[in-house]
Amino acid sequence: MKHSQTLIPTLKEVPADAEIKSHQLLVRAGYIRQTASGVYSFLPLGNKVLKNVEKIVREEMEKAGAVEMLMPALQPADLWKETGRWYSYGAELMRLNDRHDREFALGATHEEVITSLVRDEVKSYKKLPLTLYQIQNKFRDEKRPRFGLLRGREFMMKDAYSFHDSQESLNEVYDKMFTAYSNIFERCGLNFRAVIADSGAIGGKDTHEFMVLSEIGEDIIAYSDTSNFAANIEMAPVNVPIEKSDEAVAELEKVDTPNVKTMQEVSEFLQLPVEKGIKSLLFKVDEQFVLVLSRGDHEINDIKLKHVLDAANIELASEEEAREILGAEIGSLGPINVDSLEIIADHGVAAVVNGYCGANETGKHFMNVNPERDFKVSRYEDLRFIQEGDPSPDGHGKIKFAKGIEVGHVFKLGNIYAEKLGAAYLNEQGKQDIMIMGCYGIGVSRTIAAIVEQFHDENGITWPKEISPYHVHLIAVNPKNEEQMSLSESVYQKLQSNGMSVLFDDRKERPGVKFADSDLIGLPIRITAGKRANEGYLECKLRASGEQFDVHESELLEKINQLLSE
Repeated sequence: MKHSQTLIPTLKEVPADAEIKSHQLLVRAGYIRQTASGVYSFLPLGNKVLKNVEKIVREEMEKAGAVEMLMPALQPADLWKETGRWYSYGAELMRLNDRHDREFALGATHEEVITSLVRDEVKSYKKLPLTLYQIQNKFRDEKRPRFGLLRGREFMMKDAYSFHDSQESLNEVYDKMFTAYSNIFERCGLNFRAVIADSGAIGGKDTHEFMVLSEIGEDIIAYSDTSNFAANIEMAPVNVPIEKSDEAVAELEKVDTPNVKTMQEVSEFLQLPVEKGIKSLLFKVDEQFVLVLSRGDHEINDIKLKHVLDAANIELASEEEAREILGAEIGSLGPINVDSLEIIADHGVAAVVNGYCGANETGKHFMNVNPERDFKVSRYEDLRFIQEGDPSPDGHGKIKFAKGIEVGHVFKLGNIYAEKLGAAYLNEQGKQDIMIMGCYGIGVSRTIAAIVEQFHDENGITWPKEISPYHVHLIAVNPKNEEQMSLSESVYQKLQSNGMSVLFDDRKERPGVKFADSDLIGLPIRITAGKRANEGYLECKLRASGEQFDVHESELLEKINQLLSE
């Protein structure tokens, strides 16, 4: 493609609303443009990158035995109401009414549509397992769209769904898809980790996220420094031995603690270690109130709490609710003399000796508090966030943290959707049974942003070869020079006829502008017809390493093939 015939509107200045490198560079290099908040147009270069990622995804999906199809983005509300997600999915689901006042949603995900389709078309175990996928735009009304392609309201996604007659069949396909995802992100050149994760609004259990390591990631990965263990911090189990102090148990004492609310403030006021504190949080769990305890230096993990209580919804009680139920402001809550609520605690609380906690009187705390003597706990569970330095849950090494960008997610859904939508089949015994499902998603456009976060320098993008919109950036330094233009045209035709994609900068621009745009756009190999064009020599530069050398036209094709195959 000749530069003069396409649309590549590069910018010198960083866009004011672009906070991270991928957003800045994709806009500056002419790959994307914002149409509305969280909604982007993919310009010619961006569209080519998108198609290259899609090509990798399609190839690996085919290897895994998945078949491509296409479902509508516009989905009837009735399907979502059958599963209950019309009410539970939240404000991110874009809802609309047609002229007849019938309710629809723009597809945020497609579990309902695919399950209803398979329910109507697959009636026998002989058709199972079956894995179907699509690559399609998705819509989610993000409260705060930001970071360009990383958090948009319209985005490109690959979503796959598998249907089975046994858990063993699901496990087998899940493993295949896990491998396919690993292959996809490896081919994209990404430094990533597959981590244990929470299924969120999708549902199901046994799920992994694929996280690209990045300092701008919004998720925290907890990983072992000596093993392969990795989990989203929300799901990392805590496996710390409970070691109780042998100090003598002291008499319970109530003290004034005016104007202190946080555990750190109470610790400093009482001049006691924060780990001796017992933090008391009042949660509303499916409309029932529960008092949840942790050690003062630990934080309650609401995802773990939700799983432990098998709850649909949990949220912290308001200040007004705390006063009404426990008689004090939130900073003075505690478990002593509380008979009307269930009290559950993290394992770490069991080790506290002579601790302190709120007295359920604003501005007062108890000292020398001992669990079981001074209050009863209905059960101890793993409820806290893991911390750096904790033992790895697999027993090997210590936990470290890293930030990550989620680019893929695989789920074992079980029969959640099949049961609600009546997706049944006749088994080998001729009896009706409910299908078992898996679900597998990749944020295709999000992956592009993640790639740029890992592949850039101070001058622009440095695309991996398989993702780059073109293999070669060909530049004629001076379009008015007949020898340079003649050599450039010859090289352009030769490379294209040998299956290489080439962006030919034939613009009547200054050399500095062309070279700056070339670095910004980030194609793997730059070929320049310059001062030695009359001898048939071209300058070759590798974008990623900066290595430069001259090569004769007669050897150019062989050299580029070699570089692209390395």
